[in-house]
Amino acid sequence: MNRTEALDLLHQYVQSRNMINHCLASEAVMRALAGKLGRDKDLWGLTGLLHDLDVELVAGDMTIHGKETARILAEKGCDEAMIDAIQMHNESSSGKKRSTEFQHTLAAGETITGLIVATTLVYPDKKLASVKPRSVVKRMKEKKFAASVRRENILECEKIGIPIHEFAALCVSAMQEISDDIGL
Repeated sequence: MNRTEALDLLHQYVQSRNMINHCLASEAVMRALAGKLGRDKDLWGLTGLLHDLDVELVAGDMTIHGKETARILAEKGCDEAMIDAIQMHNESSSGKKRSTEFQHTLAAGETITGLIVATTLVYPDKKLASVKPRSVVKRMKEKKFAASVRRENILECEKIGIPIHEFAALCVSAMQEISDDIGL
């Protein structure tokens, strides 16, 4: 599947502009992480782009979120590693613990996008260009700030050998590159 096909598929299943922006941000982050780790940028980017494909289809039910995406992508003949990472980004649906670099990277990468967006929105100009990675790391410690963001998922960056400060810097930079596309 190429990016154009993936975007068409995303727009077929996801209507919420915020969710589409989250998927675009996750794509940018995953591409940057693939570059850092010497992995396939296209595969990892598409995985970030499509990881929440079924979120509206399953009405946000986290007990099954990811399973429908896996079914849809398997029918399309997508890469098994992509499907596995997508299923495993939501451990409550898979019933297993993440164990591979790809799984940890997607879980950490897609989760930090929410914290970065929340951090952006408290800045006076609400622009990603103003966000400093140290502010994102500082917000990680504030449990009430963006309370739904699972900090333990973000900290899986350390399981792939990237310290949190470096991880935040890489992810903020990746999102800043697409700020116009996601309206920040």
